[in-house]
Parts: sequence; C-alpha cells; structure tokens
Amino acid sequence: MTFQGLKPHHGSSLICLTRVLGDRPIVHKAGSYRKNPSVLSIIIVLPRSLGPYRRRMALGVIFQHDTTDPLAVITAPSPNESPEEKAAREEREAEARGISDLIDEELRAERAVRKKEEGMVKILLLGQGESGKSTTLKNFRMRFARDKWIEERASWRAVILLNLVRSANTILHALSQEMDDEQFGLDDAFTFDDYYRRYRLRLSPLLQGVESNLKRLLGAQPEEIEPQKQTHPITLSPRTSPEFFVRSRTWRNFLQTTRGPEFSGCSLEQDLPDIIDSTEAIANCKDDIKTLWRDDIVQAMLAKRRIRLEDSASFFLDAIDRLSVRDYEPTDEDVLRARLRTLDIQEHELRVDDDADAPKWKIYDVGGSRTQRHAWLPYFDKVNAVIFLAPISCFDERLIEDSRVNRLEDSLILWRAICSSKLLSRTILILFLNKIDILEEKIRDGIMVNRFLPSYGHRPNETGEVVKCKSFLFLVPQHV
Repeated sequence: MTFQGLKPHHGSSLICLTRVLGDRPIVHKAGSYRKNPSVLSIIIVLPRSLGPYRRRMALGVIFQHDTTDPLAVITAPSPNESPEEKAAREEREAEARGISDLIDEELRAERAVRKKEEGMVKILLLGQGESGKSTTLKNFRMRFARDKWIEERASWRAVILLNLVRSANTILHALSQEMDDEQFGLDDAFTFDDYYRRYRLRLSPLLQGVESNLKRLLGAQPEEIEPQKQTHPITLSPRTSPEFFVRSRTWRNFLQTTRGPEFSGCSLEQDLPDIIDSTEAIANCKDDIKTLWRDDIVQAMLAKRRIRLEDSASFFLDAIDRLSVRDYEPTDEDVLRARLRTLDIQEHELRVDDDADAPKWKIYDVGGSRTQRHAWLPYFDKVNAVIFLAPISCFDERLIEDSRVNRLEDSLILWRAICSSKLLSRTILILFLNKIDILEEKIRDGIMVNRFLPSYGHRPNETGEVVKCKSFLFLVPQHV
C-alpha cells in the first residue's frame, strides 16, 4: 500500500491524519500489521491551512522505535508564535479540554447508572387517568421504602388541605348553580332560604382564596391558580377533571424543601407560613363547612346533580376537625387518600426483601390520559413487568378527553393493546381490577350497569356478578 510515495513498514500500524471541520486534524487507524508492533510508521495527509513549518515537519515523517505522539508534531505550536496567538491557542485548548472532561463525566455517569441498574427489577405502572396508579405506588413505598415514606409524609399536608378545600368548593359551586336554577324558576330546583345563602356568601371567597394560596405553594402556574369551578359528575356526560396537576420536577422540589423531621413543630411556621395561614383559615370556617356537608338538603341536591365526591373527599370532610389544627401531622391513611396528579414520569426505587443481596425494584409511574400515552412506548422494551390498573367502578363514566368513550371500555381497549404488543411478548403482565369498593357503593345506590353497558344484558345488578363478568372480559379478550 503506498500513499504519496511512502510505504508503511511491514509489521506497522498505519494511521491516516485527515481534515475535519475547522481544518483540525483527526487520526484514523487504517490498517494493522502485527509482526513487530514496536515499529511504527505514519502516513500523514495534511490540511492545506497548516503553515509551512509544521508541514515540513509532518510530511514524510516516519517514526521507527519511537514512542513520540504523532499528533504532537501537528499540534505543536509554531516557534514564531506571538503572545497573542499563544493566549488564543491556550484558550482554545482549555475549552477543548473542558468539553472533553464534560463528555467523559457524562459517560462515567451513564456507566454508573447502567451498573446500578444491572439486576434491578423494573416495573411499569399503566392505566388510564384516575385508575389508581398513584395509590398503588404509595402502598408499595409505604410498605417497602418506609424510611423515605416517613420523611416525605409531612410534606403532604399542603396537598391534603387542598383536597379538603377543593371538596368544599365543589359543594359551594353546586349550591350556587342550584340557587341560580331556583332563581330562573326551573321546576326541579330546590328552594333555599337565606340560611344557605349566608353560608355561600361567607364561605366562597374565603375558601377560593385558600385554594389559590395552596396551589401557588405547590408550584402551580398563574393560569392554574383560579379555583376549579366545574363539578365531577359520575354519569355518562362530559367530565372536567377535578384534580390539580403539578409537574413531577416541581413536586420533587417541594418534597426536598419540606421533608424530614425539621418540618414540624416550631420550624413549620417559619418555613412555610402559607400552610399555617391556610390551616387557620380552614379552622375559622370548619363549623360552617361541617354544617353544609352534613345537611340533608345539600346531600339531596348533590345526589340530584349526580355529584359523587370521591371517597377521599368524603374522608377529609369528615376529618376536618383533625386536619384544621396547627400541629396537624398527616397519617399514612391521610397520604394514601390524598390525590395529586403529576405530569411527566415518576421513578421510585425500593427493596422488597430485607436481604441486602436481593434485587431492587424500580417502578415507573407514567400518565394515563390520552395525551400522555405516547410516553409509554419507550419503556416497553426495558421493563420486566407491567402492572395494569383497571378501575371496574367506572362503568358509568366517560373519558375527560373524549366524552363519547366509556371509561371501562377504554380500559379494556388499552389492556388488549398491551397484551398484543410484541415489545411486551416476554414481559410479565399483571392485571389489577380495582376500586371495587366504589362499585359496591354505586350498586347500593341503585345505579344499573346495563343502562351504561348494554352488553351486560339482563344479568343481576350485583357487585359479584359485575366483577365476574368484567373479569372474564379482561382475561379472555377474544370473547368480547
């Protein structure tokens, strides 16, 4: 092999120096002869921009039994280099070294992550929005990552207060709508005396201010701080999400600033006065909230408007005396009941076995709304198991994103798609049919399943029969 009249010595490595962007050279290994690796011959192709001094040094340079770095010949400064040129060169070299060090650091970090995740059991939580993924994850963390759970538990105080206030505001908004119907003379409107109007006028401004304050504390954007004005019906009608969203990073930052034993007692007032102010505001009106919540006419009005507050909302309204004291500290049950929807993906690590050699679990919680489902696919080829949450109680609800789609039917379609995915052909699939307690409550209230799912036919309107029927549909999809 010849190049520019030069031949590589037998038993040498051939390195070709070629031009790259900015006329900077780069070395490529072009061939190898292994009989005598101590002999090195170099063929150099030079950029035209190199000065004559370095060109004379480089052209035809053949190193034999020499350990000199061939790049040093090319990159060596000119003997006629001026101080300004030297300073500029050293600045460029320092910048290049900084970039190189940064790349090396990123590569080391990636290798460390890969090494850490070797042998780790990776689980993906899937399901539509409000299917119970977050509650399932909380249960895992409460059981298997107890120390971190306890550290973060106090941070949920703001979320719990927000859940309480939003539930009260939902009742007040429904009351306002009903009073408007009465004013317009609608036949089925309830008749309210001044007793209820005083409650509404006294509570609404105060609770809306508390809701906005807590949202701001949790990192809401300005356009999200306006209190929720829509109710959350359970019927097959368009729904507006009753939940408040925060980005995962915002929520993690909030946890970092409020976690640990210092977030209690005397330091709470100095650290987060907004929580103290909100707690005192709720304490000042808790009797009015309890009176409205327990009022028979208000309960009848909510039933007429088919407003079924979530089980967690009822739990917090019933516990308002305990939640509205200055030294309130959330319990495990409080945190499990609290609802906070996060955007983006959440990752949590935990160890399910006390054995130090047992593999860790990494659980990914991804959003379940239609706009977030595109984020599922990248995780399909790197998880060991998928836990799919299918709330069996949502037979009479529609998707927030598409009011034409029944939520239970949407869950079934999602489950079929997951089962048929080739990317998950070697992945363990686990199905959770959850929220059966809410199903039992709806059946007790006389809601007929076949009214919303004609395919249910004339089967008994009983919880056990509904569970058996829907379990069959999920487990044997070819019969659907």
